[in-house]
Amino acid sequence: MNATDRTPADLLSSALAADPGRPLVTFYDDATGERVELSVATFANWVAKTANLLQDELSVEPGDRVALLLPAHWQTAVWLLACASVGVVADVAGDPASADVVVSGPEPESLDAARACSGARIALALRPLGGRFAPHPPEGFADYAVEVPGQGDRFVAYAPVDPEEPALIVAGREFSGAEVVERARAEAAGLGLTGPGARILSGLPYDTWEGLSAGLYGPLASGGSVVLCRHLERAGDGVLDSRIEAERVSATAR
Repeated sequence: MNATDRTPADLLSSALAADPGRPLVTFYDDATGERVELSVATFANWVAKTANLLQDELSVEPGDRVALLLPAHWQTAVWLLACASVGVVADVAGDPASADVVVSGPEPESLDAARACSGARIALALRPLGGRFAPHPPEGFADYAVEVPGQGDRFVAYAPVDPEEPALIVAGREFSGAEVVERARAEAAGLGLTGPGARILSGLPYDTWEGLSAGLYGPLASGGSVVLCRHLERAGDGVLDSRIEAERVSATAR
């Protein structure tokens, strides 16, 4: 990664320039059996489309807050980087009532909480391959899987993103974009992300800095990659050991 990278979006741009074909996020859901692998290029394409959705369709502006009521999931990682690309604040598990936009998973309790948002509401079905809600999205919500495919494959922010402005809120703590990058870099070695090619398996949720660092920002800041596992507690005997070997994992965070 480049020493001049100041925001999470900068880290992704550098990763894309360095090696677009390498894996960045490999996602497992042990409740459904899903496995999906996203290269840097594929992940960046999802981020660009989502950022265009935020900027052009939802009309968010730098400084606006997007409440993310989502689990540790590859689509959540996309939303985090899309927010960073636009310059809006990603508020993980934040209060929808004080957010400009809310993004919810399919769980009824999450959707109920999200209805407190007076702005745009987006729902993610979190189905394999980014599938839609069936037969229709929850009332009062736009279906992410319907809205995002038609967005542009390249994103250009209307205004430059200021790395010193707030970019992330998690567990009640606010971070600027520069702080996210600096802390992710500083902590990467402690997670076992010792350089390009390092691969960490994370079963941590995304509602703490530790989960975000292991499950997204650390790998991105170090040139590594993540095997992101949801519902790891449901994996059968021997599954984890087999996965670590098959995915060539060099570090774990659980």
